[in-house]
Amino acid sequence: MSTQRPTIIDFVAHYAQKYGEATFLREKVGDVWTETSYLKTYEEGRILGAAWMAAGLAKGDKVALISEGRNAWIFSELGILFAGGVNVPLSFKLESDHDLEFRINHSDARFVMASESQIEKVRRVIGKCPAIEKVIVLDDIPLQEGEMYLSDLRAMGVEYLAQHPDEVKERMASVGPDDYANISYTSGTTADPKGILLTHRNYTANIEQCNSVVKIEEGWTMLIILPLDHCFAHVAGFYFMMSNGGSIATVPGGKSAITMLKNIPIAIREVRPDAMLSVPAISRNFRKNIESGIRKKGPKVEKLYNFALENAIKYNREYYNMGKPCITQWWRGILKALFDKLIFKSVRENFGGRMKFFIGGGALLDIELQRYFCAVGMPIFQGYGLSEATPVICANSLGKGHARFGSSGRTVLPMDIKICDEDGKELPVGQTGEIVIRGENVMAGYWKNPEATAKTIVDGWLHTGDRGYICPENTRFLYVTGRFKSLLISSDGEKYSPEGYEDSLTDSSRFIDGSVLYNNQSPYTIVLVVPNKAALADAVKKHGLDPASEEGLKAQLDILQGECDAYRKGGRHEGLFPEKWLPAAIVVADEAFTEQNGMLNTTSKMVRRNVEKHYADRIEYAMTPEGKELYNSKNIDSLK
Repeated sequence: MSTQRPTIIDFVAHYAQKYGEATFLREKVGDVWTETSYLKTYEEGRILGAAWMAAGLAKGDKVALISEGRNAWIFSELGILFAGGVNVPLSFKLESDHDLEFRINHSDARFVMASESQIEKVRRVIGKCPAIEKVIVLDDIPLQEGEMYLSDLRAMGVEYLAQHPDEVKERMASVGPDDYANISYTSGTTADPKGILLTHRNYTANIEQCNSVVKIEEGWTMLIILPLDHCFAHVAGFYFMMSNGGSIATVPGGKSAITMLKNIPIAIREVRPDAMLSVPAISRNFRKNIESGIRKKGPKVEKLYNFALENAIKYNREYYNMGKPCITQWWRGILKALFDKLIFKSVRENFGGRMKFFIGGGALLDIELQRYFCAVGMPIFQGYGLSEATPVICANSLGKGHARFGSSGRTVLPMDIKICDEDGKELPVGQTGEIVIRGENVMAGYWKNPEATAKTIVDGWLHTGDRGYICPENTRFLYVTGRFKSLLISSDGEKYSPEGYEDSLTDSSRFIDGSVLYNNQSPYTIVLVVPNKAALADAVKKHGLDPASEEGLKAQLDILQGECDAYRKGGRHEGLFPEKWLPAAIVVADEAFTEQNGMLNTTSKMVRRNVEKHYADRIEYAMTPEGKELYNSKNIDSLK
């Protein structure tokens, strides 16, 4: 590129010229997957940039965009940016009118863009958003007052570009690297949402940094099953693939989030991607679906599958030391190759047969899940970042020495990183403290919130609020251990992070769909578990019990107890966590964690404060002698 600090406009123009007619976007329209070239993508951005100029959008003006992932989303954002505007990407999973209204008004948006599946949300709140001049509807549906079609806006752009080409060129050239590209709102897992200001250079710098730790081949296709509103999908998804000559495909949305979820496996089989963006919650579901399919093939197949899995896990070790030592167990590699053809190849066929790896983000990824997917030949590589860092800070990747299970991967370059204690003093390598970074990927600040900005960015250093340590054996690798605000405090005052146990319990057990540890200087720790009732019922039926009977219900509770106790001495997960952190009481949840009830955020990450608030009475009850008993009436009722 001609500049060392390119804008997104420079970036897209450069790769449009480099890759030209090669396919960049793949989208299913009706029953057919369509392909859009790099040059066409750039041209659509330029046309919509002209359209916004025709509509009166000035440099720095804000446009809110709420839609499922699709080509029109990408074209719309590029159009806003090419006109010098700021996109305010909103999650299509937002359900609360207050949350939507707050973001539109707080961002000072002049326009809103919405798809058919999202327009009713906008219509409910638009009367309380006085600054909005027009709502742009992405689809051909009946309009209401104050709305217009995206196709009509685009037509304005075609005409304006023909009549004022120099003005469009000048506007695009006037956009600088430090101009805002997005106001990206936090999901609010620990506090009220804040508007994160990300500049053009934040994005292009983070893409350059990503290329220092992750390598792909030209022509690869990535399926993005995450919302495009998050900067993770921007950077790790379409901008990263663009910089490497790849293409991206989006999952067909439909009219609801449930429809989109159902479309994921179909899209995987049809697109046959080389890589995928995922979050731990989705990856866990993939594993449970795979193993459910294996069990249906009968006990002999399941036994062979489990043997093959155990062999591959032992051979792979921690990935970076795969196959070592091999002097006494040289045969493991031979068995691994054999079972890969006999068993795991068919598993991968359900994912299209070309999958090289997943990129995992959004939450901590349990080491057992990492080992599992590597064993079946589709590694899921943990990365780490946060929106304030645009977002990628480190990532594991394909290649010898490029991944360590349990770590969050190699830190990107160029970027400075240090670990600090609670007083801000830098700690030695290997000690755990707050992760603090400095680089061109650090946000410009929080929109309209100088106080929070000053607390978060100190002398150019971004204080992440996350705990972790730098690997002593290889200082490029970072281990993230949890959020400072998630720390539990035991009765003796010791602080510990609950996320490792929670993720491990959920990942490793087919009987548990979610879990939360709780200890606020309490006599003992409790665990709240979301049961997989179908799996529990099947298990007790195999022992001749009626799941609805008292004996059957108690047997299901015994299974849950056994899963939680697997981390104690003699259990299959012995030694993973200190015994004193392990739960002494179990609360069986009567309601799953969902986005609709506020217990998950829009990236499927558990919102701890909302879970604790929802189950406050059950938590209090579990601290009584009666509630501590496994077979208490509330646990029994939760399984009915």
